[in-house]
Amino acid sequence: MSLIQELKRRNVFKVGAAYVVLTWLLAQATDVFLESFGAPDWVIKTVLMLLVIGFPLALFFAWAFELTPEGIKKEKDVDRSQSITTETGRKLDFTIIAILLLALGYFSFDKFVQNPARDAEMAEAAAEAEAVQEAARPVEKSIAVLPFVNMSDDAGNEYFSDGISEEILNSLAKIKQLKVAGRTSSFAFKGKNQDLRQIGETLGVEHILEGSVRKAGTKIRITAQLIQVEDGFHLWSEAYDRELTDVFAIQDEIATAILEQLKAQLIGEDATPVTTARADTEAYELYLLAKQRMYQRTGPTIEAAAELLDRAIALDPQYAPAYAQRGIATLLLSEGQGSYGEIPAEQASAQGKLYLDKALQLDSTLAEGWAGLGLYHTGATPPRADQAIEALNKALTLNPNLINASNWLHNTLIQQGKPAEAHDIVMGMIDRDPLYRPGIRNAINNFINFGQQEQAWAYLDRIRMLIPNDAVIQSSEAALYLSLGQLAQGMSLVESAVELQPSNSVARLTQSFGMLDSHQYERLAELGEAWLPIFAMTILGRTEEAAILAFERAEKEADVSTLFAFLNMAGRSDEVIVYLEARWPDLAALRQDFPPYGALGDFLMLDVALAYSRAGNQERFEDAMQRVLIVHEELKTLGVNNSLFFMNEASRLALAGELDSSLDFLERAITLGQITTTRMTIGWPALEPLEGDPRYEEIQTRMVQHLNDEREKLGLEPATI
Repeated sequence: MSLIQELKRRNVFKVGAAYVVLTWLLAQATDVFLESFGAPDWVIKTVLMLLVIGFPLALFFAWAFELTPEGIKKEKDVDRSQSITTETGRKLDFTIIAILLLALGYFSFDKFVQNPARDAEMAEAAAEAEAVQEAARPVEKSIAVLPFVNMSDDAGNEYFSDGISEEILNSLAKIKQLKVAGRTSSFAFKGKNQDLRQIGETLGVEHILEGSVRKAGTKIRITAQLIQVEDGFHLWSEAYDRELTDVFAIQDEIATAILEQLKAQLIGEDATPVTTARADTEAYELYLLAKQRMYQRTGPTIEAAAELLDRAIALDPQYAPAYAQRGIATLLLSEGQGSYGEIPAEQASAQGKLYLDKALQLDSTLAEGWAGLGLYHTGATPPRADQAIEALNKALTLNPNLINASNWLHNTLIQQGKPAEAHDIVMGMIDRDPLYRPGIRNAINNFINFGQQEQAWAYLDRIRMLIPNDAVIQSSEAALYLSLGQLAQGMSLVESAVELQPSNSVARLTQSFGMLDSHQYERLAELGEAWLPIFAMTILGRTEEAAILAFERAEKEADVSTLFAFLNMAGRSDEVIVYLEARWPDLAALRQDFPPYGALGDFLMLDVALAYSRAGNQERFEDAMQRVLIVHEELKTLGVNNSLFFMNEASRLALAGELDSSLDFLERAITLGQITTTRMTIGWPALEPLEGDPRYEEIQTRMVQHLNDEREKLGLEPATI
């Protein structure tokens, strides 16, 4: 008998075929199931290697052994007349057919069911990756104007070099086809010998304009050069020598000449001549120094800016930009949350408006004047949102690079309950001017609202090294940690930020939220910002003190939301109704004055609904609840994803009697790190229908355990329910 025939007789070929098909099927199953369980790559590779090694062993056993009715025997020990290899072969045929059918079924399922979904997922993932890369990729027609270096012996000439840089930057910003990095970020590199490629990567631009100014006697030399970031290639450079007679004429001439070259190199257009607002030279220098102080955004620096601007106005009463900045400084120095000073709100508003009106009377096309007017309307009680938005949009039309106008427009949209529009504005701000300090914190808040903490960390990592040891960065990081329930890390950072810059109101407010979350109520009552001491006093039983402050805030700052929340927490819901109905004919009028704020949920109308629910006024209760529902459904559609919104939605559902759904949202809030009063219904009285539910009690216990874990890290005693 030939070898081939003997191999066939002993079923070696059939065993090999069966093994190959079975191995392929097992390999597919291993890849799917082990990967689903998160097995390391080496486990999958080991299984596949064992299957491969088993193939020659299977062939060897098929050759050397035979299956008999008495069991497995060596082939040489089996009587050929008693051999059942033919019967075994038929069984192997059926086995091969069965395995092939399984393999065919798996192949069909993978090809026609799983593959389309997997292909769609892969395509979506590829599209997302491409979008991320595209977003990170610098815009082709983009530029940063670095501050021109003052090469003169007299450091006092720096105002002139800064002025040249700002005029070029502002003129370029009006070109729609060109992305121009903001002034704050460009000037952050002043005096630093930093690699241009790193600057370009940080600011997201393809080109950089840098230059220098040298003054000697009545002579002045200005040099400028346009550099391509990718390879450091100098696209253009020029030197200008002039007699120093009229500072502004020279500034206009040089700026226009440089613009001509830039527009020709980058977008192939002619330049519009630059015309700088004329001023007394010393007044202009004071104005530039004041703007530098304003950019730092602290109480003392804004006060210093106001003094410089007063001197500039005294030297040149016709210089419109100085009036505009003086009006803005006055408004920023108003007392109240988010402001930087202690001027009574009404006084600051009236004085600021006078300065702004004077600026626009002198120059109706002054972008700074319109931006300041927008800030004035935003800070009104209650805010005049429509007028603010109109003024701010006009300012941005006149100067698209006016970052303050973008920031105040963002704030107004937040006040109007338009978080998606506000999000777009702030993302544009940090793209154009990533180091602008007010924009930094607003961007972090927006990331938190939409559950985009990873993007927030990436942004902070991008800018941290450029402004190290900065209170805004530290308080922003603290806010991120607090939003995740990591109180110990958040409090450590924000305490450092406040110590570093005690006048930073945003850092102090973040510190107050940290005190609230960590249940440092005594400290919060004494040192807290905004409405937070009222909450602390209520928890501590100091309700009369809390009531005085709550009514004062409602009257002076139109903070009706805090008043209604306090009254409901204190069991005085009837006073909510009395206060409301004495001032507004219906809930539509209340809503007109107080739109839902930001992306956190409808706090105000929820408290109104709770008050009417307790009073048994079903009609008003349903009206309020319907208004809350509309707001919350819109926020869900926008993709809002933060623990405070989930707490508000849990409150709405509890009031509506949808207890299981309420518990679902409460679970989500606590899982995200939300911490509230140890008895949650004290801080969130709308959750009272959940009291006694075992699931509610378990969630509450888990929240308190998380709180005490963080308090232990802070060296505080455990809190109890």
